[in-house]
Amino acid sequence: MKYLDTLNEMQLTAVKHGEGPCLVMAGAGSGKTKVLTSRIAYLIESGVPDYNILAITFTNKAAKEMKERLAGVIGQTRAFIGTFHSFGLKVIRENSQEVGLTKNFTILDADDQASIIKKILKEKNIDSKKFSPNYIRSRISFLKNEMVSFEEIKKTMNTPVDKIVVEVFKSYEETLNRSNAVDFDDLLLKPVRLFQENPEALNHYQDHYPYILVDEYQDTNPVQYKLTRLLGSRDENLFVVGDMNQSIYSFRQADYRNILNFEKDFKNAVVIKLEQNYRSTQIILDAANSVIKNNTEKKDLKLWSDRKTGALVNYMRAYDGIHEIKLVVDEIQSKILDYKSYNSFAILYRTNAQSRQIEETLLTANVPYRIYGGFSYINRKEIKDLIAYLKILNNPDDVVSLRRIINVPKRGIGDVAMNKIEANSLLRSTSLFDCMESKKEIEFRDLIFKLREFMEEHTLTELIDEIVDESGMRAMYEAENTLESGLRLDNLMEFKSLTAAFEDRTGSVNLNDFLGEIGLMSDADKDNNVADAVTLMTLHSAKGLEFDVVFLVGMEEGLFPHANAMLEEGGMDEERRLCYVGITRARDMLYITNAKRRMLYGKETANMPSRFINEIDNSLIERNTVGEREVVQVSSEKYYNENSDDFKLGDLIDHEIFGHGVIINISGDLIDVAFKTGVKKVKKNHKSVKKL
Repeated sequence: MKYLDTLNEMQLTAVKHGEGPCLVMAGAGSGKTKVLTSRIAYLIESGVPDYNILAITFTNKAAKEMKERLAGVIGQTRAFIGTFHSFGLKVIRENSQEVGLTKNFTILDADDQASIIKKILKEKNIDSKKFSPNYIRSRISFLKNEMVSFEEIKKTMNTPVDKIVVEVFKSYEETLNRSNAVDFDDLLLKPVRLFQENPEALNHYQDHYPYILVDEYQDTNPVQYKLTRLLGSRDENLFVVGDMNQSIYSFRQADYRNILNFEKDFKNAVVIKLEQNYRSTQIILDAANSVIKNNTEKKDLKLWSDRKTGALVNYMRAYDGIHEIKLVVDEIQSKILDYKSYNSFAILYRTNAQSRQIEETLLTANVPYRIYGGFSYINRKEIKDLIAYLKILNNPDDVVSLRRIINVPKRGIGDVAMNKIEANSLLRSTSLFDCMESKKEIEFRDLIFKLREFMEEHTLTELIDEIVDESGMRAMYEAENTLESGLRLDNLMEFKSLTAAFEDRTGSVNLNDFLGEIGLMSDADKDNNVADAVTLMTLHSAKGLEFDVVFLVGMEEGLFPHANAMLEEGGMDEERRLCYVGITRARDMLYITNAKRRMLYGKETANMPSRFINEIDNSLIERNTVGEREVVQVSSEKYYNENSDDFKLGDLIDHEIFGHGVIINISGDLIDVAFKTGVKKVKKNHKSVKKL
């Protein structure tokens, strides 16, 4: 057990915890993944059969990291290490009949759900402009995750909008049942309902997994919490790790109170605190501690580090949003020689809308960057079309996938024809394919049958080529002969990398298993070929990551903390936790920036500095200076233009974007200036204009 030698005292106490419930309060950067993997290894080496261990994470990335670390310590194991949803999928597959499905059920994604809801709205003559399909989808998701029964829904949801949601929800569930399909929320809801209604099934999984570990416990929502409680209720060997100070996902229904209530739920629970941080300097941790201590509900957890020396927190207040990012760029360019890599830097912001101006400024300064998050490969249109073909081959009753691809490429089978097919299927109680009658419909049916026959004797990778060719997608994109169509075809071909990797790893060519993996793929990272780049991301996306130098930009009242948070119960506490997360991403240096005024959502606003800045002890902050260089004070209008009214014909001026030019005409507040790039009309009192 050499791995135990690398643990500190409190980590070792957690890893060696005996029987019974244990709550590990793991502060940012305190080595929680190390503790979890060491705990699993310790259980196995202490005699617990590896197949009796269930370790649940929130992301595929976290599960993969835990598996790799565990393999490095004790080799491959049969412990189940995966996300809540992957475990739920396993339970449903093993009990498909009991939960009302066949084994070849389909997992719907967000677009599939929206497609169903749009169709329902159309059938019911409900205006989708007044009742957004995405809004209804989010409400359905909320109700499922809250595990609200239809009886409760009917009693409590009585507003006109609520009644529409309930009506659509009922039809939506009927469609899923008819299509032998589940959505992402069902992957958790159905196992919980199974365990609640079938004591034998619950007892089976309790026998199988008497030792349960849960990562990021503060992020559990009601259905995840219930699933954990049900599985752990008998043996109570529940080992949960989390930090309520990093609970920032209430919009996903995460409830930090699950950590606060753990000791109430399990009376003999042991609580262990991991407070030593291995990431940041003590100054950065003191800043984080001084902010979070202002929250009303909290668990006492004070981070500390052996790195006692380091730079003060740099606070820079700019004139406007453009100036703010220019100051950030200046700092990055001055530090790049020290850190040698742009990967050392991250710019964090509260809202996605802030990224536009940041991107523009970085582009102008020729600083490489990547945006963390966004649309993944799996969500591109052409890939979703291909997956729909695979889904319909796997589950011919999948009406959502059929609707998506029956006319892709265009075959002259529109919505009217599809509606008729579906109506006849319901009327005759027969399959959709049996109700295809026109020549074009029969040709499509025969294509699917041909592909299913091909699938029986070929690999998944060979099947992809066959679908792309026989469906006509290859011919369609080749005929378009544009850059975009070429990229789309390249993306389709790249899909074979996924099937080949699946086949190499598992030895399986089972389409159902492969689609299960695809259905669980997260939308975490945006593809980006830039190897060395500054990372841009929202504060919510930054959780779990770390960088040498971090810039928290837009630290203003109304922006961060966000104006919406001021109107919500508990909203300010969550914003403060989000600030805590942002601060603790930094290893060496932390910059906090804001602007006197900025353009956002098409409007210029003037905001007060964020209250979180004043909550940081003043001794930890260096204001308005970076090294020996003074940053422009907000009140210093000279920097921009102190004598704009004195402009006259022939004056030389300097423009921030266009460079040097000469005034050739003056008309009120406007001047025409001849630059090397041509004549431009600009406001003479604009901050970007300065007389030479």
